[in-house]
Amino acid sequence: MIRQQVAAAAIYPAIVFPLALVWHLVLFKDRYMVFGYFEGEPNIVVGLASMIVQGAVLAAIYPMFRFGRAGFARAFLFAGLLGLFFWTSHVLALVAKQNVPGAASFVVMETVYLGLQFGLFAVALGLIFNGRERNNTPVPA
Repeated sequence: MIRQQVAAAAIYPAIVFPLALVWHLVLFKDRYMVFGYFEGEPNIVVGLASMIVQGAVLAAIYPMFRFGRAGFARAFLFAGLLGLFFWTSHVLALVAKQNVPGAASFVVMETVYLGLQFGLFAVALGLIFNGRERNNTPVPA
């Protein structure tokens, strides 16, 4: 189980970091500048550090997540719920705290981005943990 948790902790920033760089700083940088998303230059080292911590936390709590699911269904439910949590704290909170020009477009773009992020992470979790859990017996919700 520890190997799978370490793998999940490592795969999260391996997925998210390049996706975030390409999405926010290459493909849609001009749009994010209009949104006021960047004040000055982004701090890439701090961004990577936050992803490493997020990956470690998500990998630590994933084995505790049961809710009657197994395999990929469990991975997608977990990633979906945590993605929704990230979405509310990352996207909605930003729109609530500051005036974001084109807020609707920002919400749509970040929703797609987080969908990709957590969808890819769910696939990785399913591959890492599928059939390798000590107790694959579903726990009633």
